[in-house]
Order: sequence, then C-alpha cells, then structure tokens
Amino acid sequence: MERMDYQEILDRVKIQIGEARLGGEVASYIPELAKVSPKKFGMHLTCVDGRDYSVGDSEERFSIQSISKVLLLARALSEVGRELWKRVHVEPSGDPFNSLVQLECERGIPRNPFINAGALVVCDLLVSQLDDPKSEFLRYVRQVAGEETLCYDAGVAASEQEHAYHNCAMINLMKAFGNIENDVEAVLDFYFHACSITMSCRELARTFALFANQGKLLGSGEQILTARRTKRTNALMQTCGFYDEAGEFSFRVGLPGKSGVGGGVVAVHPSQFSVAVWSPRLNEKGNSAEGILALELLTNFTGTSIF
Repeated sequence: MERMDYQEILDRVKIQIGEARLGGEVASYIPELAKVSPKKFGMHLTCVDGRDYSVGDSEERFSIQSISKVLLLARALSEVGRELWKRVHVEPSGDPFNSLVQLECERGIPRNPFINAGALVVCDLLVSQLDDPKSEFLRYVRQVAGEETLCYDAGVAASEQEHAYHNCAMINLMKAFGNIENDVEAVLDFYFHACSITMSCRELARTFALFANQGKLLGSGEQILTARRTKRTNALMQTCGFYDEAGEFSFRVGLPGKSGVGGGVVAVHPSQFSVAVWSPRLNEKGNSAEGILALELLTNFTGTSIF
C-alpha cells in the first residue's frame, strides 16, 4: 500500500484554513486564555510508527484545558477499572458541558467523564487513590508524552479558580448527592491544575498516540493502558468528546477526538495516527472552529475515517 503524503496534505489544510476566514472568539471567561492571539494556528500529525508531520505554530505550547479529561480518565481506569462507571455514566450529554439542570435531574451522576461534572468525579476518585494527585498525574502525563518539561500553568489554574462559580456549584451539588468523597476545595484545585497543563501540538499528538496505538507508548511499546480500556476511551471520545457538538464532529470528521476551550483539538485514527490542532477562536459550542474544519479537511483529503 502506498504511503500517504501527510506533509502535502497538512500543507493543503493550512492553505484552505487561511482562505476560510471563519469567525469565533477566544475564550474570555478564563482571563488568562483571553490573552492568546486569535491568529494562532498549528497542526501536528504523529503516525504510530513514529513519523511526524507539522504546519504552522505546532511547537508553541498552549493550555490544553478539557483535553486533559481524557488523560484523567485513562489514569482513573488504570486505578479502579470498571468501578468508575458506578459514579459516572457513558452517555452523550446533549447539553452544555457545565449544565446544572441535567446533573440535578440525574441525582448527581454525570452523563460522561468529559463534561465538567464527570471530570470532577474522576478527579475526586484520583484524590482518593493517589498520595499526591497533582504530582503523580503530572508524572503520568510526562510519561505518556515522553516529555519531562511538561508542567502546570499556575496563572491559568489561578484564573480558573477565581472564576469557578459554575464548577463550585456542580461539585457541591454532587457532594450533596453523595457522589463526591473528598474535600471539594482539594478536588477543584486538582481539576484546575489538570486543565492548565500546557502542550504544543507536537507534544499533544505524541501524547494521544497512546490511544491510536492500543494503549502502548510510542518508541518503547510499553503497555500502560489495556487495549480494552483504550477501546472504551476512544468510544467515549467518539460519542462525548465535543460536548453538545459531538454528533456534528463525528458526522464531519469521523474520528474519536477531544476539544478544549484553549483552542486545542485532538483526534486519533486507531492503528494509524494521532493529530492535534490549535486555533484559539471558538464557535458557539466552545470548540475550535478552525480546528474542527482542519480535521474535516484532513479526513476528506485522505479519504479515510473510522467509518
């Protein structure tokens, strides 16, 4: 089979993104994120055999925000396995990522681990399981990424903490229903730090190669997530990775993926590649407008998706 010329494809994607002139706004409800230039665009693709391709601002680090929820889930599954699903479900939300109405109707059990309430439950579980959650989670992310310089952005974490009214409401509601075991301030602190991790598109694509490579690290081949749990995580990214735009993303792109309000979008083609895009302008659903278009163009140009 002829090898795909991914560099030529990424170059074409970048040209078409430049011509598209999409709208959107940089996330402003987290003041630190509002400081980022809306003109940034980077894209990086990593094949499971280790080949790398990139365009644009692919080496500049940005706050990955909710993309970290996939890594939190992977670590939690490694800690407790299927016990997790007693406290958080696996259905698409169909509502905004910070909906309180849905959470109350369902008595404090979040629809899935990728909305804010679900990620807070995952964080609560990890606070129970780990001696030093922030240090141990960062060590895990560095291991998966193969990059020891990754770190939390204290400014972003503090900015999120200062404007945490919705998250505070959700975690206290879940505490009232008995679905949060630890001190809410400790869980929130861990959650905000996890979301503040900064990565470049290259680092993010290489991190998510774990989910394209059946739970094995690139290079060493070490199995740090079982193939079964990798499959479940990819399924959740496919159905729940883009909040109430998950169906649209699946329809247009056809890959499991996850977005973050820092403008990052990551997707995986199992057994083939992982790809990360960064463009800070968000659409009305809170997802990167150019990031989603870039991934749609990628699967159009390659003629492949998981379907």
